[in-house]
Amino acid sequence: MQSFHGSFVHTPRRGELELLRDTRIDVTDGCIARISADPPDASCVTTGDNEYFLPGFVDLHVHAPQWPQLGNALHLPLEDWLWQCTFPLEARCADLDYAHAIYTALVRTLLRHGTTTAVYFGSIHVAATCELARLCAEHGQRAVVGKVVMDDPAANPGYYRDESTDAGLAGTQQLIEYVRDLPGELVLPAITPRFIPSCSDSMLQELGKLTAATGAHVQTHCSESDWEHSYVLDRLGKTDTTALDDFGLLTRRSVLAHANFIGADDMRRIGNRGAGIAHCPLSNAYFADSVFPLRAALDKSMHVGLGTDISGGPSASLFDNARHAISSSRILEHGADPSLPAARRGRKHSRIDFRDALWLASAGGAEVLDLPVGRFVEGNRFDAMLIDTARIDGGIYPDTGDDLDALVQKTIYGATPNNIRQVWTDAVARLH
Repeated sequence: MQSFHGSFVHTPRRGELELLRDTRIDVTDGCIARISADPPDASCVTTGDNEYFLPGFVDLHVHAPQWPQLGNALHLPLEDWLWQCTFPLEARCADLDYAHAIYTALVRTLLRHGTTTAVYFGSIHVAATCELARLCAEHGQRAVVGKVVMDDPAANPGYYRDESTDAGLAGTQQLIEYVRDLPGELVLPAITPRFIPSCSDSMLQELGKLTAATGAHVQTHCSESDWEHSYVLDRLGKTDTTALDDFGLLTRRSVLAHANFIGADDMRRIGNRGAGIAHCPLSNAYFADSVFPLRAALDKSMHVGLGTDISGGPSASLFDNARHAISSSRILEHGADPSLPAARRGRKHSRIDFRDALWLASAGGAEVLDLPVGRFVEGNRFDAMLIDTARIDGGIYPDTGDDLDALVQKTIYGATPNNIRQVWTDAVARLH
């Protein structure tokens, strides 16, 4: 048994902060077995002054092979960015040594930023994606990992696509089997059509059958940009959401990245299926030219969490994305065109606050994946980070008059990796 004692902050429900002060959490085999007011013993990990535990963060959308181009070429439209920069970069993961190096750096960096769970798109290469899954397990990061599927010769470059529909399906099945054979339970497989434009109808149909047969998670892009959204409408005569559902790819374990242009009918369909949305506020600013109606989705009780969208988003930090989720929601509510009167400038009732942002980064993301993390409750896994608010090289300045709201606001808006003293998954320390 392992024990942790001190102050714990989490969001048991959206919009609600809870402080567990002078609390002891006992953990057995990575699972929170008991929460009590018992005093610490000599073996407890304890919080010092100006320190508290937060749940580990859940990043719902990461393109692992894009890590080397973080922050590059974001002035380009999405389709140009893919063809000119991203596809050539991802193709380099055919070199397993190269993939090993960048994936090792990425997993360690995300853990350093407090991301204890990540949902990864790999490349089209089975061996490299298996290596990504293995590295997540080795470094102790909870992860959902998928081999990207893109088989349509008319929509993908000749140097970077699955050789055939059968080859893409076989590679996906191989990845699923490999991940499920890894020791431990930290890493799960995902069926990963890149997005509808990259896949043939036959591929999408077969992936839907594979989803039903395996019960694996599904991850894909959905209505990401004007170009992508319109492409699907023109090709299939229906929205991404409807098409994914018709192909059998919209399930309780589906993660839809972006979803910027979903309408009311799409929201109802996603909600009815229990699927979730990876809200990527930083990358949306570059490739969507719109603001996702986050508050509207949350008010419909949809499953929503945050994603960095490395490298479409230029930051590996979910703290940064939580901040931008707040600011973009304010922009949507108040509007951005100064030539319009204030009353006509925005969409009312669109804003979220720091409590919602913390929930999205932790419990909200966990709900999307249907994983027992993100909250300090008995029965959940102990995934956590220790926040030190007094580090002079961090971004927080604690004051004696700070109440809980002030402390958490300062953390959400100001925390840097220097403020993260340690990170645990399944109660095992991961920063060395």
